[in-house]
Amino acid sequence: MMRAITPSPPSQVTCRSALGARLVAARAPKGSLRPSSGAHGDAGAERTRIDRFRLQATAGTATRGAPQDVGQLSRQMFERMNAAAATSQAGGAGGGTTFEALQGADKMWERVRNTKVGEEAGPAPEFVREQRGTSVPGRPEYDVVVAGGTLGVFLAAALQLAGLKVAVVERGPLRGRAQEWNISRKEIAELVSAGIMTKDEAEEIISIEFNPIRCGFHGSDPVWVRDVLNLGVSPVTAIQLVRERFEAAGGKVFENTAITGVEVYDNGVSLPRPPSEGSSGSSEAVAPITARLLLDCMGHFSPVVRQARWGTKPDGVCCVVGACNRGHPAGGNTSGDLIYTDQPLRPTGADAPVDAVQYFWEAFPAGSGPEDRTTYLFTYVDADQRRPSLLALMDDYWRLMPSYQGVELDDLQPQRILFGFFPTFRDSPLKPRWNRILQVGDASGIQSPLSFGGFGALTRHLPRLTTAINEALAADALDRGSLAAINSYSPGLSGAWMLQRAMSVKVGQQPDPAFINTLLGTNFGAMEKLGPSVLYPFLQDVPQFGPLAATMFGQMASDPLFVPQILKHVGPGPFVDWFVHFVALGVYTVLHWVAAPPLKLLAGRLPPRQQYGLRRQLDSWRYGSGLDYTREE
Repeated sequence: MMRAITPSPPSQVTCRSALGARLVAARAPKGSLRPSSGAHGDAGAERTRIDRFRLQATAGTATRGAPQDVGQLSRQMFERMNAAAATSQAGGAGGGTTFEALQGADKMWERVRNTKVGEEAGPAPEFVREQRGTSVPGRPEYDVVVAGGTLGVFLAAALQLAGLKVAVVERGPLRGRAQEWNISRKEIAELVSAGIMTKDEAEEIISIEFNPIRCGFHGSDPVWVRDVLNLGVSPVTAIQLVRERFEAAGGKVFENTAITGVEVYDNGVSLPRPPSEGSSGSSEAVAPITARLLLDCMGHFSPVVRQARWGTKPDGVCCVVGACNRGHPAGGNTSGDLIYTDQPLRPTGADAPVDAVQYFWEAFPAGSGPEDRTTYLFTYVDADQRRPSLLALMDDYWRLMPSYQGVELDDLQPQRILFGFFPTFRDSPLKPRWNRILQVGDASGIQSPLSFGGFGALTRHLPRLTTAINEALAADALDRGSLAAINSYSPGLSGAWMLQRAMSVKVGQQPDPAFINTLLGTNFGAMEKLGPSVLYPFLQDVPQFGPLAATMFGQMASDPLFVPQILKHVGPGPFVDWFVHFVALGVYTVLHWVAAPPLKLLAGRLPPRQQYGLRRQLDSWRYGSGLDYTREE
């Protein structure tokens, strides 16, 4: 049975279509939206093949094929996309747009699930090497080198404009992908405040704006909000603007530059580069890139992070698949879903390719056309070997998404197909293991275990990181102990783990299929009653003590008999761990309001090194309590 997706509250959508033409990833021509079998025989045959994998039972229930069939439906959808337009690989997270790229990501996910831990892992790879007692020949050329430019260029630009000499190293072309980033105006404002773009330029990067946003869970009434992840931003335009600002200020970009390792000296770091081919065809040595400080912005799978976390498995993983599809009714494509479920826990069984997971949906109108809509299917799991493959999840996306969106699969033309997995560790943020190397962004683990990380996680910390890195260089506080103060313990981040645990299911666990939906429906209902000051920080992954306490007591008051089920599902250990972080969140809140003001006055009178340490503590209280967050009305 088809269902409409037009929201009941008044909706609005503003499409900046002029910027849609700037997107560079694969898309089908408008004329190829619904090719007929007579005019386009290949497309008609393609649809016939896909029909074999269509739903075979009740609408909204995924079929269970033989193991050899896993991935076949997804392959057909890639072929459909490729038949309409040639695809290309875009730089940045989520840039892969081919079935082979999906298979590659799935193999990487399989390796993570089969990671050996502890001594069984053997010696760690040596990407970072320490050269103690020696110095970089001459003087380091740069103050800071940022490895990983897709998101790193934003921080690099802020540092360059603050007076430092900065270089960005990117292994491929430094460019954005076609798929939009969905963010809020608060994140846009951070870029303007940092001076890396003007207000007019900030408006230029927005390709679409829409409202309202739905949060809904199977069996509960939805909660409607506004202005949360309601902007579609063009990464192509944003990165190009920031890169131009960065280079105009004197910054240096090394793109298509692979680094083979990092050497840490007493006075700086050196990034060796492979030899280049000379005019005579022989290889020529290339000088290494040297700097006082390396910022690792290479994401979850940074080789530096791999070495630092060698022999450990992620404690949690968010697996995400989705697509931007053309063919959604334009009249209903005016609102978004921040988090939504339309079914209970996945059924279990020995023959099920996907077992013991709760599926969540996210959906946003796309700026590339009125009928274009991006939908994501995601789930929270651990890294157990028995967890589902990305191929199985992608197949279920194609089977279940039409029912979720109230459309027919035959009416959709994929523009971009998206996939990935985001590992998270309880031991986060990651403490620096070496002097003069600091992880930032997703590499640091600073993002919530409930989010996909990326752009929004970086912009929240952009002002803090810019100031802290400047002061670390000024005070020569570049040893790993001093750098650890920049990404210190955050009780809000650590406390989010219990909710991630509550939204997932252990392998072999058999909870009530409605448990997760009931928990979240009750939780969001309580926050809605308490008002925007409670609901909005949570929606933007910023836990705060007062709102969290109010929600907890509100949930207990509305359904006191459900609390024992929560304790049974998450287990006593995780609950006690969460309670410790909850208390710490309260302590950080008090310290920020009571101790921080006089200590802030004292900091200006201290020597640089002590001043640096005290200001990092003040940052820790402010950001760790979530009190850096203010909602724009």
